[in-house]
Amino acid sequence: MSSKTSVLEPLRVRVRRFQFIMGLGFIALIAGSILSVALTLRLSVRIQSVPVGVLRVALAVLLENLWVLGVLPLLCYGAARIMELRPWTTAGGAALTGAAFVNALAFVQNGANGLWLGGVGSFFSVVAFAVGLVISARAVMMGRDAAAQQTVKSQARAQERKSEYDEFLRAAEQGGARLEQREAQAAAVASPSEPSEPVAATQPEVAEAASSSEPSEPVVAALPEVAAGSSGAVEPARAEAEPAQAQPEQVPATGDSDGKVPAA
Repeated sequence: MSSKTSVLEPLRVRVRRFQFIMGLGFIALIAGSILSVALTLRLSVRIQSVPVGVLRVALAVLLENLWVLGVLPLLCYGAARIMELRPWTTAGGAALTGAAFVNALAFVQNGANGLWLGGVGSFFSVVAFAVGLVISARAVMMGRDAAAQQTVKSQARAQERKSEYDEFLRAAEQGGARLEQREAQAAAVASPSEPSEPVAATQPEVAEAASSSEPSEPVVAALPEVAAGSSGAVEPARAEAEPAQAQPEQVPATGDSDGKVPAA
């Protein structure tokens, strides 16, 4: 299935291009005919008033073939700006499509005599068709050149934007590198200063501990003496308290006046 598709794909592209070219010729004929009719209605009186017969016929042929002389080149130029077209193939195919439609209408109206009227008018019609064909091909070339220039400009703009983006990215990377260097320097400065603070803080503590340890030695030396003195004072107090406790309680006399103690 894929092989058949790949074989028929070029043919499909050609058919689509041929249809597009025929569409250009048909659209140019319709738009040009509308424009020609409008101009003929407005300029018919002036054209008929021209004293020279050849000039009058030339003006009539010019208005009649306005579709191939003006409208078709504009369409070819616009189409060539959008897509890649061959100049002579596109111009010839579109012009022949419009001419075939015109001749078909003339054949339907006047038969075979309508295809070639003869005289100066027919000659001017052929010349107008040839000139329109050349102008249309030239329009396709100009359209392709304009499209190529636009592509070059677009690529240049894209390259400028890319260079600007590269510069911005480079500046951002340099800024990030500088920030990392600053952070590393700040960390390097802060790392040796942090342990020095506790050391400096412990120096007053050591001094206070040394100052507090010096007077503690006499106090400790005096503690046995105080303990001995206190123990010596406590022992007499105990000795005095023991005889006091050993003495019997004196019972007051409640009996006779001679001091005899009554029997229990």
